[in-house]
Amino acid sequence: QVQLVESGGGLVQAGGSLRLSCAASGRTFRTYDMGWFRQAPGKEREFVASINWNNGGTGYAHFVKGRFTISRDNALNTVYLQMNSLKPEDTGVYYCASRATGGRWDNWGQGTQVTVSS
Repeated sequence: QVQLVESGGGLVQAGGSLRLSCAASGRTFRTYDMGWFRQAPGKEREFVASINWNNGGTGYAHFVKGRFTISRDNALNTVYLQMNSLKPEDTGVYYCASRATGGRWDNWGQGTQVTVSS
């Protein structure tokens, strides 16, 4: 299993920026995906962004395109989520996850709180 440790959450004002980090360790597959999900109070967890570890291919939820960027540092085994132009509706717990490409999201970090004030 891949162990995931998240950091970078906090409190920012609307229009501000924040960068989340997720450090991965342990067993990995030759080809796998990393992703970010979020859950707002009283709502279901939703997909935010993903990246293929090997080729860097990315995918984004429509509500973050143009504002958020997912990237990875292979040497540090770390995936990042750069969040710009933050809105109050971006508030929630952000989770890092991994999967073997084509598999289920079965490895999860502990979550980090992001709060955007208006």
